[in-house]
Order: sequence, then structure tokens, then C-alpha cells
Amino acid sequence: MSEEQQTQPQLALERLYTKDISFEVPGPQVFTKQWQPELNINLSSSAEKIDPTHFEVSLKVVVQANNEGETAFIVDVTQSGIFLIDNIEEDRLPYILGAYCPNILFPFLREAVNDMVTKGSFPQLLLTPINFDAEFEANLERAQTAVEGQA
Repeated sequence: MSEEQQTQPQLALERLYTKDISFEVPGPQVFTKQWQPELNINLSSSAEKIDPTHFEVSLKVVVQANNEGETAFIVDVTQSGIFLIDNIEEDRLPYILGAYCPNILFPFLREAVNDMVTKGSFPQLLLTPINFDAEFEANLERAQTAVEGQA
């Protein structure tokens, strides 16, 4: 292998898996009421270095549906992937781990949530697509504003 091939940037999804999944319906009374839910959706991402060239990136969502003041269901899904990331500029790594990889994972997370909800005999729940690039930029701006506010 030539030296040029060894220094080529590499970015690849090597494994995709559901790390954690749970679905809860606290009581059957929810099925006897008119369905007009209020949804509370909490989404987060994390990244962990496994070895010098591999990272586990996880996207977690917790959805709580309340109907007529009672919890109808709670679905909690963590979708993860192992990404090969090698010869990438160090300043690009936060973007890759915080926006690029979550963009890849989101459709699988969305499908898992919808499957769990419909198998629980509730109407389809398709999470709205998310612009992780814009969210990443907004988080950078908030962090910079916080640092400037402390100075």
C-alpha cells in the first residue's frame, strides 16, 4: 500500500444496531379514551471512542405520549453505529460525530420508534426529520455565547 493510500481520509459505517429499546403502556384505560395525544420528545446523541480508528455514535429518543392527562405510552430507543473514522482532520471530528453520523442513524431510529408504537396498537408515529447540521451549528453558537458571557 502506498503512503498516499494510507493517508486517505476514511469514514464508513461498519455496524448498525439497536443498543437499547423499550416500550411501556402503563395501563389499559388509555385504549378506552378518545385519542388526542400530547407528545413529549427528547432526543440526544453521544459518541465514544472505541479504539484509535473506531467510534460508537448513539442517537437516543424518549417519546412520552399523554392522553387526557394520563401517560398513554413511553417509547425509549437508542440506535447506535460503529463508524470507522481515520485520517480525518481533528477539527472536523466534532462535526462528524455530532451531525454527520446522527444524520445516518436517524432514519433507523425513526423506523424503530414507529414499529414499537404501531405494534403497541397506537396510530403511526413518524418523527419529524431533523437537520443535525443546523442543530450542530446552533449548539456551537450557544457554547460560544456562553463562553463570551463568562469572560
